[in-house]
Amino acid sequence: MVAIRLIQHKKGAPGLRWLGLGPDLIPCRGLLKLKSLLEKHAFWAKGRTKKQLRRLLAGSSVVVSLWHGKRMVGFGRATSDGIYRAVLWDIVVADDLQGQGLGSKVVEALLKAREVSGVERVYLMTSNSASFYNQLGFRNVGHQQLLLFDRI
Repeated sequence: MVAIRLIQHKKGAPGLRWLGLGPDLIPCRGLLKLKSLLEKHAFWAKGRTKKQLRRLLAGSSVVVSLWHGKRMVGFGRATSDGIYRAVLWDIVVADDLQGQGLGSKVVEALLKAREVSGVERVYLMTSNSASFYNQLGFRNVGHQQLLLFDRI
């Protein structure tokens, strides 16, 4: 049985972004696999182009991915100023593998990363997974409001 591996990419994920590298730095069309994972398992990320994915990866302080052999089965990223604030983004695990602790592994890897681990506050927005994140130590914040300046 093939184990699921967590990969912590370099800042901006250049190997994944430009060369499609997966585990052990082996080319495996990783950017297309990320696109497919998001299309199939992340309602908020449908329709992202390869160009857009390259840009979001480039702007990410921390990028992690989960692999089962050559299949990308999980992903998450963070942006951070390294001191005061960080935000977790695009955390996703393939539907058929949820409930096995893989989402927790992604979140824990993001929180332990040097760029995130020392900040005062880590933010996360979710539409329907608050109870999952509450189990990991995130709390609902009643005194703050999410504001949106929508360009779409």
